[in-house]
Amino acid sequence: MQPETIAQWLSGCKITRLEARLLLQYITGYTHAQLITRDNDTLPEAQKIALDQLAQRREQGEPIAYLLGTREFYGRTFQVSPAVLIPRPETEHLLEAALFRLPENGILWDMGTGSGIIAVSSALERPSATVYASDISEDALQIAQQNAAALQAKVQFAQGSWCEAATVFRLPENSVDVIASNPPYIEQHDEHLQQGDLRFEPSHALTDFADGLSHIRTIAAQTPRYLRHGGYLLLEHGYDQGAAVRQILQENGFTDVQTLPDLAGLDRVTLGQNAA
Repeated sequence: MQPETIAQWLSGCKITRLEARLLLQYITGYTHAQLITRDNDTLPEAQKIALDQLAQRREQGEPIAYLLGTREFYGRTFQVSPAVLIPRPETEHLLEAALFRLPENGILWDMGTGSGIIAVSSALERPSATVYASDISEDALQIAQQNAAALQAKVQFAQGSWCEAATVFRLPENSVDVIASNPPYIEQHDEHLQQGDLRFEPSHALTDFADGLSHIRTIAAQTPRYLRHGGYLLLEHGYDQGAAVRQILQENGFTDVQTLPDLAGLDRVTLGQNAA
């Protein structure tokens, strides 16, 4: 195999220069500045082979977050794998809305935690809070627990589908201040499931294999039992689901129901207060 310098590998790489540099940093351990000042360094054969393999996988569409094993969220680096969704900036709206409504020494439950971004971020941003996180996927919970440990966040984890985990937590009824969830909300035949990063993400975390609202209906029906009076349920959803989610919350007795937009002005998070 012909030796190559960093500069030569970059010039011959078919993926974007930014992503190529990220792969180089990942494989070589160099900082961004070192890649610039040492671009005439020859790549060891093992590193070049690894880089070529990763670049090829990226050319075929595999998400850069899965190749690197990490993604930033709310200023922190989280581990990710194909067992969990890739954290997205839009979900920061869900986190901020939940934190805004979480009282001092309050209780927050991140339902369907995935990589743990909501639970871990909440525990770090609100050290006085008691934070619970649940997911039906054992693999996802392992990633979330690794993130909590790496970032030194105090979170209690349990496996279960939506409110089933309450028995593991031994949560009393009417005790939780905030329940936040980013459930699978994409319709089963949505064309976006066959595009971009979504092709590689876990389908059960993206779609309910129905109309996109079945999990939201379940959460809205089950959570009033565990929310305190006046406690909040917050749900992330699709840009075109705001009206439907508001109706579901209202049908389940939630009051002061409203939908919050993301930075693009699109419906992103719907919330309501428990009137029970």
